[in-house]
Amino acid sequence: MATVTTDHYRAYTPKPFTRAERDSVTILFGGLHWRIERILQAVLESSGYKAQILPVATKDDLLTGREVADIGQCCPTSFTTGNLVNFLKKEAKQTSAEDVSKKFIYLTAGSCGACRFGQYHQSYELALRNSGLGAFRMFLMAQDNLDQNMGDGLDLNLGMTLGCLWGIFCTDLIQDLEYQVRPYEVLPGQTEAVVKESVEYLYEVFRHRPAMTPKKSVLWHLTTPYFARAMREVRRKFAEIEVDRLRVKPKVKITGEFYLQTVEGDPNYNIHRWLEAEGAEVYPAAITIWMDYLLRLGLQRFEDYSGVEKGARLKLGLGRLAQGIYRLTVNRLRRAMGNLPHEIPSQFELRRLAAPYFHRNLDGGEGDMLVGKSIWAFQKKKAHMICELSPYSCMPNTMSIGAMAGVLGKFPEILYAPLEIKGDAEVHALSRCQMILTEAKKRAQREFDDVLTRTGLTVDEVRAYLHAHPEMRKATYRIPHDGAAAGTAAKLVLHVASKMGRRASSQGSREGGGAGRPACTQGSREGGGAPFSKEKKS
Repeated sequence: MATVTTDHYRAYTPKPFTRAERDSVTILFGGLHWRIERILQAVLESSGYKAQILPVATKDDLLTGREVADIGQCCPTSFTTGNLVNFLKKEAKQTSAEDVSKKFIYLTAGSCGACRFGQYHQSYELALRNSGLGAFRMFLMAQDNLDQNMGDGLDLNLGMTLGCLWGIFCTDLIQDLEYQVRPYEVLPGQTEAVVKESVEYLYEVFRHRPAMTPKKSVLWHLTTPYFARAMREVRRKFAEIEVDRLRVKPKVKITGEFYLQTVEGDPNYNIHRWLEAEGAEVYPAAITIWMDYLLRLGLQRFEDYSGVEKGARLKLGLGRLAQGIYRLTVNRLRRAMGNLPHEIPSQFELRRLAAPYFHRNLDGGEGDMLVGKSIWAFQKKKAHMICELSPYSCMPNTMSIGAMAGVLGKFPEILYAPLEIKGDAEVHALSRCQMILTEAKKRAQREFDDVLTRTGLTVDEVRAYLHAHPEMRKATYRIPHDGAAAGTAAKLVLHVASKMGRRASSQGSREGGGAGRPACTQGSREGGGAPFSKEKKS
């Protein structure tokens, strides 16, 4: 009987990136939205590296990823692997595959756990080998440490790490304000121009950060007014935008798998711009909140082992201190922008809200936070509708969507649209999302009409007041949120009524952000995944 021998599994081990190669090798990276990518480029360049952002992934990249890698991988993996391969093949046509392998390295995220995210390196390696680029070097960074031996070429010192962290803080705030302003801009395109100008300004701010020792770097980042001044300048740029906030629009909170909720482009069917084109105001997902969740998740172990494991209480206390400093830093930058961007929700509140439906130790993807954010947005009237983006057959998101069945049983008024993103089923997915969005538009209009009735104001009276107070037509004028309404137009009416000395009556419907008549039932997730929404008779 013949004996069949097979090769043993071998981990991907690229040739190290050396310090001598810094001047000749370019670091490629991508997969986030363009604002933070531009700032990360500045941080890398300020540290002495050559850095280049990969183009936004397209449907052609999806097809390439499926062709050269595992066909069973989720669409984020197909998009990112295909994106890298297509870029390298284009560069190789101009020179050679050998030259490309010497000229570039790829730096991306890696991890392990209940997700195919932990298998990214295998998909990348397979794709590169099948494309004739087996010698190309890629390096994965885990969420808590380096996943591979990179050599001494990339020095992930404290200064660079803090620069990346503060870059995330600043660009999250800009993105949040951008999405609040653009749907209401009077001059189309002005918001986008201001955002591009602001990001380029921040690029120079981060590019020219002072270099210092690690200890001084920590103290400087925590105490310097350098970044707060920069954010005040960004706010000044936004102040030039005139807005008309009396346009009634439903507010849609984006949640879901990290890549799909963060990227802007073909990988998530351009969902952000599509929602805006359909008449909605988008509440984007912040990387800052995701990192706050990871910090909370790491501290839960010390909570569970307090009194059992030596030093657990001390570690928990230090972790709580770090978490407090983290949030204070973000809030400091938010104050520099006039408290206009949305606040960071409390991770403990999100955990408490999700506890009856999702166990806190199930940590795949965003775990219980996805459920908690949906309930939080509903109860606090932060949005009229939740849109959760999930890769096809993604296990962590499938679990959260399953848990949401129990949430909808308790809170049937929540308008919840889980979209299963396959990458090539755009029309089907968006049509199902449109069903829920149609109901959200009705809810936003009812909320607005109800507020007008309760305040005794008319639209013309509100417009006349705004005309007499031009500062209220600036994008940087803050409309307070007191939990009485979710829509921007309704909140503006309530604010104007307060300024005029009118008190809103308590009569009438209060369903703006979710309270009121039930409006959502579960339905099929096939193809696009959004449940069919319908109004119940009261």
